[in-house]
Amino acid sequence: MKREQTKSRRPSGSKSRSSRGRQPGARQLGLSAWRYRVVVVGLALLPLAALWKIASLQVLPDIDRGFEFLKGQGDDRMVRKEEIPGYRGVITDRRGEPLAVSTPVLSIWADPRVLDANADQLAPLARQLGIKLSVLTGRIAHYAGKEFMYLSRRITPRQAEAILELGIPGVYKNTEYKRYYPAGEVTAQLVGFTDIDDVGQEGMELAFNESLAGRSGFRQVLKDQKGRVIKDLRLLSSEKPGKNLALSIDLRLQYAAYRELKAAITHFRAASGSVVILDVHSGEVLAMVNQPSFNPNDRSRLNTQAMRNRAATDLIEPGSIMKPLTMVAALESGKFHPSTVIDTSPGHFRVGRKTFVDHKNYGPLDLTGILKKSSQVGTTKIAMALEPEAIRGVFERVGLGQGPGTGFPGESAGFLPNKQRWRPVERATMAFGYGLAVTPLQLAQAYGVLASGGTKTAVSLLKISPEDRQVPSELDRVIPSAIAVDVREMMKSVLEKGGTGTRAAIPGYEVAGKTGTSHKVGAAGYQQDHYVSLFAGMVPADSPRLVAVVVIDDPRSEDYYGGLVAAPVFSKVTAEALRFLNIPPDIPFPKSELVTAKEASFKEDLPKETSPKDVQTSRSGADKSMAKSDLAGVQKLVRAQGGAT
Repeated sequence: MKREQTKSRRPSGSKSRSSRGRQPGARQLGLSAWRYRVVVVGLALLPLAALWKIASLQVLPDIDRGFEFLKGQGDDRMVRKEEIPGYRGVITDRRGEPLAVSTPVLSIWADPRVLDANADQLAPLARQLGIKLSVLTGRIAHYAGKEFMYLSRRITPRQAEAILELGIPGVYKNTEYKRYYPAGEVTAQLVGFTDIDDVGQEGMELAFNESLAGRSGFRQVLKDQKGRVIKDLRLLSSEKPGKNLALSIDLRLQYAAYRELKAAITHFRAASGSVVILDVHSGEVLAMVNQPSFNPNDRSRLNTQAMRNRAATDLIEPGSIMKPLTMVAALESGKFHPSTVIDTSPGHFRVGRKTFVDHKNYGPLDLTGILKKSSQVGTTKIAMALEPEAIRGVFERVGLGQGPGTGFPGESAGFLPNKQRWRPVERATMAFGYGLAVTPLQLAQAYGVLASGGTKTAVSLLKISPEDRQVPSELDRVIPSAIAVDVREMMKSVLEKGGTGTRAAIPGYEVAGKTGTSHKVGAAGYQQDHYVSLFAGMVPADSPRLVAVVVIDDPRSEDYYGGLVAAPVFSKVTAEALRFLNIPPDIPFPKSELVTAKEASFKEDLPKETSPKDVQTSRSGADKSMAKSDLAGVQKLVRAQGGAT
C-alpha cells in the first residue's frame, strides 16, 4: 500500500515542479518561459520601433529620406517662389512733367501640364484672347510637357478677370508693368520706347536702360492644387524700382516746336524736318522734335522711318548757314575786318573750271553785307584769300566732325573733310557749306559757340542742376570773344530789310541768324529740284539765351528757300520759348520794320555757277562730276545715315 502511494505521488510532484518553472501567461498559452519572454519583449519593442520611425520621419535631420526629404517633396508640390516685379524709373522733362511712366498690367499664362480644358472651354478662351481656336490649340500642343506658356500679355484687369472667370484649370495671372508715354509722338524719337519685356529699345530708354530698369523681388507662397495662393510664407527679397531720369527738354517748348514744325511740313509738303533749341549758358537741349513721328503707345502700324531722331542722327550739307563761321576764320586771319569791302562785281566769280554766281550783281559789299545778301561771290573771294585749314580749323573747333557727346544711341559725328592738298574749288565750296555733313544738333552746338562769346559748352540731353553747372573758363574758349561778338553783330543784318532772313524776326527782340538752302545729294550728284531749307539763329542777339536750328527737308512747294520755309518756324517757336522762359524784350519793334515776303530777298542762299561762254544763273553749287569726285565722302556718309529724308 505504501509503495503504491509513493509511486502515485512522484508523478504528481514532478508535474508540480515543471509548472512552477513557467510564467502564469506561459502556462495559459502553453509556452515555455523563455519563449514567453521573447514574445513579451518583441511586443514591447514594436511601439518603440514605431516611435523611432515616426521620429526619423519627422524629427531627426540626418536620416535618409527623413523629414527633410518629405518636407522638400511637399514644398515642391505646394510652395512656390513668386516674382515681385520692380517698376521702371520715370522719365520726366526738366520741370517734372512725366514723359514715360510704368503702369501695372496683368498677363495670363498657363501650365500646359495642368491645363485641362475641353473644346467647349477652349472656344470662349480663344475669343477672350482674341485669337483663332486653331492657333490656341496649336500653341498648347507646341508647349505640351512644359511648365509655362504665355496666353496673353499686358492686358487690362478687366480682360484678365474675364479669362479667369472661365474657370479653366492651369490658367493663371501674373502682374507686370507696361510703359506709357503721356506726350505721345511729341517726344517719341527722343524718349524712345521699351519692348514687351520692358527693356529699352530706342532713344533715352535704350541709352539709360541699366539705370532705369527696376530690380525684381521674390516672395515665398503656399499654393493649392489649382495654383491659387493660400498663404504668403515669407519675403525672400524686396523689389527695387529703377532710378528716375530728368531730361533737359521743357515739354512746353517741345509741344510748341512740334506744332510749328508739323504745320510747316504739311504746308510745304516736305519729306521731313527737325527743330533743336539749345540753352546757351548750360548747353541743355530745351527742345528736340522731328517729323514724321509716331505714337509709342500704339505701334501696330509703326513706320521705322519715323523712329529716327533725325536731329541727332541724320546728316545734311548745311549750305550757307556755315558762312558766319567762315567769317570767323576771315577775322581770325587778320586779313579782314567787319568793314573790309569786297567787290562782288560783276556778280560771278570763276574758280578753276567753276564759276559761282550771285542772284544779282551786288557790287562792293563789306563782310556784313556779304552775310546779309548771302553772297557766293564774296564768300568765295574770302575763302580763296585764306588757307583751307583756317576755315576747316574753325569748323572743327566748334564741334563739327565730332560727336556732341550726349550719349544718344546712333548719334552721328558728321563728316568734316581733311586733306593734304585742297583743290581750289574745294576751298570755295567748303566756305559756304558744301563738302561736309552735319546734324541739326551739331549746328546748334556750333552756333552756341558764337552765342556764348566764343566758348564751347558740352551739349546735354539731361537736366543739369544749378549746383552742377560749370562756368565756362578760358580753356573752353575756341573763338576769341571779340570776334564772336563781331560776327553776331554782322548776323543781325540778315534779319534787316533786304536780308535773307527777315521772316525770322521776333517783335521786341533782336535776333542774329543765318538762312541756308542746300541741294540734296542723289545717286548722280546734286539734285536740281530737291533742297534742304535751314535757319539757325540766337536771341536776344546782344546777350543770347537761346539758339535754335530749323531744318526742313525736301519742301515740294514753289517756296523752298530757307528764308521762306525755315525762318518763319524759327520765329514762331523761339517767340514762344522766350515767353515760356520769361525772357524780357530787349528792344521796341515798330510795325514799320516788319518786312513782307515780297520785299525781302531769299534767293542768295543757293550756290550759283556759270559756263565760260554764257554767264547764267544756275541752281547747282557744283555739277554732277564734282559731286561724284570732290564730295564722294559726304555723299557716302549721307546715304549711310539715311540722308535727311
